[in-house]
Amino acid sequence: MSVYDMLIGLVYTPRTFFYRQTLDGAALRDSLSRTLRNFPMVSGRMKKDSDGRLSVLCDDSGVRFIETTASEPMPDHGPHHTAKKGINRYLTQVNPLQVADRDTPLFTVKLTHMQGGGSVLGVTMNHAVADGSAYMRFLESWSREHRGLGYAKPGHDRGLIDALADPVARDARSDSAHFTVTKRGRKSAYVGRVLFSSIAKVSTMVTTRFSAAELAAMKDAAMADLAGTKRWVSTNDALTAHLWKVLGALRGRPDTSPERLGLLADFRAFVGEAVPDDYWGNTVTNTRPGMTAAELRSRPLGEVASAVRSGYAENTEEKIRQETAFLCAQYEAGRLKRILPTMTLDKFENTIVINNWSKLPFYDLDFGQGTPFWYDVPALPTPCTVLMAPTPADQPGA
Repeated sequence: MSVYDMLIGLVYTPRTFFYRQTLDGAALRDSLSRTLRNFPMVSGRMKKDSDGRLSVLCDDSGVRFIETTASEPMPDHGPHHTAKKGINRYLTQVNPLQVADRDTPLFTVKLTHMQGGGSVLGVTMNHAVADGSAYMRFLESWSREHRGLGYAKPGHDRGLIDALADPVARDARSDSAHFTVTKRGRKSAYVGRVLFSSIAKVSTMVTTRFSAAELAAMKDAAMADLAGTKRWVSTNDALTAHLWKVLGALRGRPDTSPERLGLLADFRAFVGEAVPDDYWGNTVTNTRPGMTAAELRSRPLGEVASAVRSGYAENTEEKIRQETAFLCAQYEAGRLKRILPTMTLDKFENTIVINNWSKLPFYDLDFGQGTPFWYDVPALPTPCTVLMAPTPADQPGA
């Protein structure tokens, strides 16, 4: 595993896909077994080496596939009727504390057939194996394999990631702007706070929809604010800025309080040919643009969107190499377990995190019975986190 894989920990990422038509369980198992030949890590088992480093033993131990039948009909899920309530019944729960050196699958499938027709495909994948984009690439490959279509085979050379540090290893910084080496007990305190938030259900996850017309209006307003400055922002910049402003206002923090925006990004786009497009694993970095609460409230949308764009622009090849060198040095010093992304630590304080999945193919997964009409995930236990997802393909004005 690379330093970015190990940084994630052994948590599982759940996803659910709702289909109007009933899926064929036997055919799904068969196509999944064929897909796994190209993704040997998914059917392997996590091991802890003598030096504490995590590895996956690619021994084809298999994945878990459960098929069951529900007694109720398929709900008519959508933006105003999400699947958050009771969603865990569609998923197989895995204890992340019982993964390393255990016979615990790194990928699970639970196929639930609803009364009167339709199926729910609930999947979980260990996050140390793949990030969100790689996860969807695996599911998309499975979908294409199921329909007899070709797909690009993934690359599994994890050494490519740690090797990013080589050119700058001698000049590696002892600190990082985006990662914190936690002091004794701080990481445990953070995990405890997350667990309490999850059990006590002190936060609520809200789903809302923005139409294409609304997004166009946001971008037009942002560009109007920047007229004459020769600056340009994307629709994504404008939406992200809008969300940051709205959530910042809802938090109502004092004027001088710092407000941070955690922006996640796939770093493969920033390191040229050092990491090929077919690489499959964790390749996510982050930046944290910021301003005071008063500035966030008072600045026009275009100015905030320009700050978002500048935040993304901080992701350069040099930044990624220095970041990797820092993580590798912390691993060599035995401190990698104590590292958390600073934006993660600050979610309970001054940071709003944006995870943009809007271009992932959630609504393209066709297993022979059409594409899903709804996609959903369980509510997150941490506050002030925004997930952007695409609109279902069959809805107008997406």
